[in-house]
Amino acid sequence: MNTILVLNGPNLNMLGLREPEVYGRETLADVEQTCRQYGETLGVAIEFQQTNHEGQMIDWIHQARRRIAGIVINPGAWTHTSVAIHDALIAAEVQVIEVHISNVHRREEFRHFSYVSRVAKGVLAGFGTDGYRMAIQHFASCLEQSKA
Repeated sequence: MNTILVLNGPNLNMLGLREPEVYGRETLADVEQTCRQYGETLGVAIEFQQTNHEGQMIDWIHQARRRIAGIVINPGAWTHTSVAIHDALIAAEVQVIEVHISNVHRREEFRHFSYVSRVAKGVLAGFGTDGYRMAIQHFASCLEQSKA
């Protein structure tokens, strides 16, 4: 269980194109490459997925149970709407860190509530794509401590 699962929700496949003033110019492929390289330097494997289909996201979360050291999730709009993803994260019995590229608390009111935060160990918002690396670093540190 030396693997960290990085999950990305709807519209994140449009990174670099969609609202670059909010989300930046990096593409999701750039983020994936950075996560994989960073994981390699820390000695952890990275599984990286993106979907625009809620059922697919739930299936990936279910499959993480007893197989994954931690889940880094940027649920996109499902943050504010999906009880099903909330429930899947509980059922997976895996630690979760929620990541948002923008600071959702500086944006529209509806973005201030998160179903995922209620089950997440921590939340990283507003650090751009650095939030992914910060989350991976945390899980890698936890794995290292558990070996000691």
